[in-house]
This record gives sequence, structure tokens and C-alpha cells, in this order.
Amino acid sequence: MKWRLLRHLRDLHRHDQIDLIHAHSALPCGHAALLLARELNLPFVVSVHGLDAFSTRQVEGKAGDRCHRISDEVYRAARCVICVSDHVREQVLRGVSGPVNAMVVYNGVDTELFRPGPSPNESAPPKLLSVGDLIPTKGHALVLRALAAIRNQFPQVQYDIIGDGPELLSLQKLAVELKIKASFLGRRGRREVAEALRNCTVFALPSRYEGLGCAYLEAMASGRPAIGCRGQGIDEIIRHQENGWLVDGASVDEMASALLCLLNSAESREKIARAARRTIMNGVTLPHQAERLNHVYRDALA
Repeated sequence: MKWRLLRHLRDLHRHDQIDLIHAHSALPCGHAALLLARELNLPFVVSVHGLDAFSTRQVEGKAGDRCHRISDEVYRAARCVICVSDHVREQVLRGVSGPVNAMVVYNGVDTELFRPGPSPNESAPPKLLSVGDLIPTKGHALVLRALAAIRNQFPQVQYDIIGDGPELLSLQKLAVELKIKASFLGRRGRREVAEALRNCTVFALPSRYEGLGCAYLEAMASGRPAIGCRGQGIDEIIRHQENGWLVDGASVDEMASALLCLLNSAESREKIARAARRTIMNGVTLPHQAERLNHVYRDALA
């Protein structure tokens, strides 16, 4: 099978020349890119989209050690390792065994799809939104507990959660126990996510393990205040209380305080939302990302 694939790629390269290979993780596609680059005598680059740069969080023991070794080889052989944040770049540099050319290219946002809508109706119950896999590190349980802590001030808050995952049943149970109005909406398409962002009051995702997080950028582009965690990739984009809000991902009190501050003041929300949209438009759009990737490709081919 692999020889047929290699023969096909050689034929493709001969008839429609390939200049550069771009892989979007070290494993498995980065390793494949490395092997193909050697066979076809081509340069390659690799993107790292998350903090588990060597796959050792997903894979443990001897298999994890092998993942680390192969990832290390991929990063050192690549013309450029493209990291979605400085936080991710630090993870790569900390784990490699030799020199590596690593640079940051933030994810870009489709600002036509993710755009501001009308200001939320102040007479309607506030709507809180999270978008992310239902796994412990995303912090959905923290949001539920924070909502319980502010129930007396905001008993009518509706919490909508887009995403699916292994924590679904436990989060549903927690919402019932805490008497929170939570709707678990499952996975949704990009246009449905964009519509949900335009219709929410505040976006919250206190993820404790995040390379950057496209959902925050999309919320900001949609003109909604976004709550993220300090010490994660998003704190390179969010300036606390200026264009978003940052909390300790383990603190219910901080999350509750953030929600109180934002839900109590439409003026603060609007100010943060305008600054958030400006931040995206000034440097985190798809054209910005394309321009930076174009520079990476040209350097890799030089």
C-alpha cells in the first residue's frame, strides 16, 4: 500500500510539481511529511495546534516515549515549526533535543461569518455560551458552579453549551443538582456556532489546557466579551478587562466574580466587545494568517 501511494505521489510530483509539504501535527502526518520529504527531496513545515506537542499526554509509557522521539525528529527536520501561540512554541522548544526553527502564527478568524449582531435585549434573560468538547479541562463544571454561586443575583441566566464528549452525563447531572438552566446542544456547524455567538450575552470557556482556542477568537470577532484562563495561549490575545476577561481556571470565586461584573454592566460588556472585535480585525483575521503563512512558505523554499 505505501509503495503504491509513494508511486502515485512521485507521478503527481512529476506532472504537477510539489514545492512544499505542510503537515498539521507531528503525528502522524508530520512523520509522513518527513518521510515523503526525504523521498521526494522536498522541504516541509509542520503546524502545532495544541499543547500536547509530543503526544505524551495522550500516550503514556514506552509508546509515549516513541511518540516523543518521532516528534522530536520531525520538529528538528522541518524547515519551520508553526505554533499557534507562544505558549505552544515554549512547549516545543522545551521538549526538543536540538536546534529547531519555531515561530508563531496565530489562528485566523473568518470575520464575515463571525461578526457582531444586534446588542442583546436587556429585558430578556442573559444568555451564557460555551463552545468546546465536554472534557474536564474545558472547565464547564466550573461555569456551572459559578452560576450556582450567583443564582441570587441572576436566577434567570440561561447556559447554552455547544459540544459533545465523555463528560456529558456528569455535567447534565451537575446542572440538575445545582438547579442551573443549562441546555446541552451537542455539536453544531460553523454557521450555527456563529449564530449562537451573536445571540449570547457572554462567552465563557475557562479551559485549563489550551494552546490558543479558536472559540475565544470567534467570540471576540462576534463582538461578545469572552472569558478565558490566565496562563493559557489565549492570554496572549486577551488583555484582562480591556478586550476580554481572564480568570484562574480552578477558582469558582473568580469565575463567579467575572460573570457578576459582566452581567451587571451592559456598558462594560459593550466596551469590551468593541475592543475585542478591533483586536481581531487588527491582526487575527484569515487574511492576516494567510499573509504570515505565505512568508513562512517563502522562507522554507529559499
